[in-house]
Amino acid sequence: MNKNYYAILMAGGVGSRFWPVSTAEYPKQFHDMLGTGETLIQKTFSRLSQIIPKENILILTNESYNDIVLEQLPLVKKEQIILEPAMRNTAPCILYASLKIKKQNPNALVLVAPSDHWIEDEEQFVANVENSFQFCEMQDTLMTLGILPTFPNTGYGYIEYDKLDRRPVKKVVQFREKPDYATARQFIQSRNFLWNAGIFIWSVKSIVSAFEKFQPEMYNHFLKGWEAYNTSTEKNFIEENYPLAENISIDYAILEKAPNVFVLSATFDWNDLGTWGSLYDKLDKDESDNAIVNASVYLENATHNIIRTEGKKLVVIDGLKDYIIVDKENVLLIYPKNKEQDIKKIVGKLNQ
Repeated sequence: MNKNYYAILMAGGVGSRFWPVSTAEYPKQFHDMLGTGETLIQKTFSRLSQIIPKENILILTNESYNDIVLEQLPLVKKEQIILEPAMRNTAPCILYASLKIKKQNPNALVLVAPSDHWIEDEEQFVANVENSFQFCEMQDTLMTLGILPTFPNTGYGYIEYDKLDRRPVKKVVQFREKPDYATARQFIQSRNFLWNAGIFIWSVKSIVSAFEKFQPEMYNHFLKGWEAYNTSTEKNFIEENYPLAENISIDYAILEKAPNVFVLSATFDWNDLGTWGSLYDKLDKDESDNAIVNASVYLENATHNIIRTEGKKLVVIDGLKDYIIVDKENVLLIYPKNKEQDIKKIVGKLNQ
C-alpha cells in the first residue's frame, strides 16, 4: 500500500435534516442509518482503508465528538483525530490538516471525503481514487470526483466541465450553486454537468500552494503554527488561533478561483444521504414500497413511507403515503417526505 496516500475524513457535520435520530450531540455519521450493522463513519473508514494506510487516515471532527470517534474506530490513534475548536466550514480545517500532513510527508497525495455518504461498488471507488492519485502525482492539479446526474436534483451543487475535453479527466469550467428545477433540467440536457459530491484529490503541495495564492491571509494565519504542528504545543496554538479563521468553504475559497481544477466522472453509485428521502431511496422496500428500519409493522393502505424506530417497536399505520415516521426516545416525527427540507428549520425553531 502506498505510504504517500493520505485521507482527510470530514466528520464534523450535524446532519440536522435527519432529526430526531441525528442530533448535535450524536450526529448521523455515528449512526447505523442503513441498518447494516455499521455506522456511516465506520463504513467510510473501511472503504478508504482499502487503498490508504489506516495510519494515514485523519479524522477531522468537532472537539465534542472525540470520544465517539475513538469508540467507533478502534484502529485510529488519538493523533489521527484533528479536533476543530470552532465551526469554520471546510476551508480552514482542510488547510490545517494539509499543513500537518505536509510537515509529516511533503510528497503526500490527499483524498478529502465526507464521512456520511453512501457508496456502492467499492472496487470502482478504489479504482477512481487510484486514477486520481496518479493524475495528481504527475502535475499541479486540484481534482474532484463528480457524479453523473440521474435526474434534475435541486439539492446538489453541480460541476460544469469543458464539453470539448475528450480526456477522462476533464477541465472544470465552473462550479454551480444548487439550482432551481428548470435550471437543473438545463444542466442535465447540456450533458456536461456532474453532481458535486464533495470528494477531492490533490497533492499536499498543490493544495497548500493554492491556499498561499488565493487565501494568503488564511495561509499565513495557519502557517504561524508550523513549528507546533504534530507536537505537544499544537493544541494550544489551534485553540487560540483556529476560531479567528474565516468561515468559508473550500469551494468558495479555492476551487472557484483556481485555474487548475479538473473532474473525473465517478463510476460508482453514490448518494449523499442528506435527507430521510435520500435514505429511503437506498433502503430495501416491502411490496407497498415502504422502507422499514428496526421496526415491527402492521400496515394497511400505507405506501412509500420510511418507518424507523428503536428496539423493534410495533408501529400500526393506516392511510399514510409518502411520510417519514421516526420514533426516537422522547420524540416522534411524522412528516411528509415532500417537505423534508423543512425539518432543519423545525429543529432550529425547537432549539430556540
